[in-house]
Amino acid sequence: MTTLQDTPAVALPEAAPHPDPQTPTTTPRRRLVRYAKELTKFGLVGVSGVGVNFVVFNLLLHGLGRGAMTSTVLASCIAMGTNYLGFRFFAYRDRSRRTKQQILLFFVFSGIGVAVESGLFYVAYHGMAMDGPLGSNLAKAGSIVLASAFRFLVYRTWVFQHDAQRD
Repeated sequence: MTTLQDTPAVALPEAAPHPDPQTPTTTPRRRLVRYAKELTKFGLVGVSGVGVNFVVFNLLLHGLGRGAMTSTVLASCIAMGTNYLGFRFFAYRDRSRRTKQQILLFFVFSGIGVAVESGLFYVAYHGMAMDGPLGSNLAKAGSIVLASAFRFLVYRTWVFQHDAQRD
């Protein structure tokens, strides 16, 4: 009579490991979807920031008669503050929580973004004579669009980084 101990061992195939639900797989499609969601959230926060930027800009320049450069810089700085809250608590809330460093980086890069935006605005407003109500708003819009490309890249790369274990 054969016993279980006399039966030769049969190697069973190992089961494929189950992916950890906390660690997303990084297929090209999944990365593209994640990037599209990130870009959408960035855009939503950006649109609200642009709204703040335009309202404050027009109020200061056309409503209160402040200078063009003062109006554009102040409007950009106020929008920067509201954008930080939107990015931190909406667009990039899943990113690491390095609060002091993150705030410092955000405002340093945002300051560079304000300088880029203001320089572009200056060229359009003064250099291209876009100094009327319509022209000033077109100059402001163009400068915001170009500076936003810079901001998107630096915010996602250095300010609101992914946790190392999530990539």
